[in-house]
Amino acid sequence: MSDTIERSGRCLCNSIQFLAKTMRKEIGACHCAMCRKWGGGPLMVADCGQDVVFEKKDTLSIHDSSDWADRGFCNQCGTHLFYRFKQTQQYMMPVGLFDDDSDLSFTEQVFVDDRPDYYAFANNTHEMTGEECFAAYNAEQK
Repeated sequence: MSDTIERSGRCLCNSIQFLAKTMRKEIGACHCAMCRKWGGGPLMVADCGQDVVFEKKDTLSIHDSSDWADRGFCNQCGTHLFYRFKQTQQYMMPVGLFDDDSDLSFTEQVFVDDRPDYYAFANNTHEMTGEECFAAYNAEQK
């Protein structure tokens, strides 16, 4: 398993603050249609495991986005806060939320079979199709 770090972050309006206690240093991009619709492009995330503490969460809203995951956002400023697997309660959090994004490496891309033709990252990363991603994260595809 890769090294983990502890990092804090917040939404755009600062009404939600959090601490990710076991964030992996490797980040990934999801190219699925749902993530692209949610954020207007690929979702760049850090795997923060299950140990994320929301210190200020008055405006935290959760959207039940699929059978296998839900998405959290600030209902005041609209900041996307997480994609969370229902089965494992594992948080995938956008890397732009963190106060410190040093020492991170872009290592993985998922749903590469859904990636549109109009962009491609130059980084050499591990790539998985949607089916491979569901198998790797032990999520059921429906």
